[in-house]
Amino acid sequence: MNFKFALSVAVLAAAITGPALAQDKPQLAFVVNAASDFWKLAEAGVNRAQQELPDYDLQFRYPAQGTAALQNALMDDLVAAGTDAIMISSADPKNSVDAFNRIAGQVPLFTTDSDAPTSDRIAYLGSSNTLAGVQAGEIALEAMPDGGKCMGFVGFLGADNAIERIAGFRQAVEGSGIELLDVRGDDVDFARARSNVDDVLAASPDIDCMVGFYSYNPPKIYEALQAAGKLGEITVIGFDEDPITLGAVREGTFAGTVVQDPYQWGYQGMHLMAKFLEGDASEIPEDGLMIVPTKVIDQSNVDAFEAELKARING
Repeated sequence: MNFKFALSVAVLAAAITGPALAQDKPQLAFVVNAASDFWKLAEAGVNRAQQELPDYDLQFRYPAQGTAALQNALMDDLVAAGTDAIMISSADPKNSVDAFNRIAGQVPLFTTDSDAPTSDRIAYLGSSNTLAGVQAGEIALEAMPDGGKCMGFVGFLGADNAIERIAGFRQAVEGSGIELLDVRGDDVDFARARSNVDDVLAASPDIDCMVGFYSYNPPKIYEALQAAGKLGEITVIGFDEDPITLGAVREGTFAGTVVQDPYQWGYQGMHLMAKFLEGDASEIPEDGLMIVPTKVIDQSNVDAFEAELKARING
């Protein structure tokens, strides 16, 4: 094991076990898939839930890197340190089933953002990524009534949230003259995310539409288009609420963005796990899917939406 990583694990374990043992409170953990500003809203939701759940110790955890191996190692450490329930956004659900089942055999396991439906997780709380993809396609249909050639950009090509968003987009634009020719993955490497856009601009001058399927992809698209002097010339559809994305929607250089509600994932997720530990599973539907709606943000509602975001984070 890398010494720095081993040290960070030891520090994490000490941070978790010390206060928890002293207070003797049940511990709930929210584990994300990568270090991204997107998760600040989920963390704000967890912080609000902490105010309402004083008898619990709520933790928000980022893996050292956005890989399944480090996520799974982090969950193992949390369980070893006494964590009582975990909610996770999986970086690689298809290849993490065994690890998830091992965790689920020890503590209640829930998923968010990117589901692992074939695992023993209890429930998924998050967006319908297929419907979110359909909404992105509808933005494209309105912005390009005469059709167009699109290129997509995403973090994890194999993650369920990516697969479902892409499928939803294609479903929405089918037969319209709009084509999603390809999707470039970057494994949540921000430099690679930017270079993917630069490469498309250099190699495919016929592309007149770009779709950023993860929160940081639209800002990287913005940077690349701005550097190439093509802002406003290529239709851009985004996902999530990065400030650069919202600013581009406001100024009209992006057609729109589909936003999720990670604040509610954090807030509702903590309450859900607390109730489950107390023996109340009444909110969990039979199919285990608890969908938090997504919505389209365009020039007509971007200011009101951004004000709501600021209030939540400051709160």
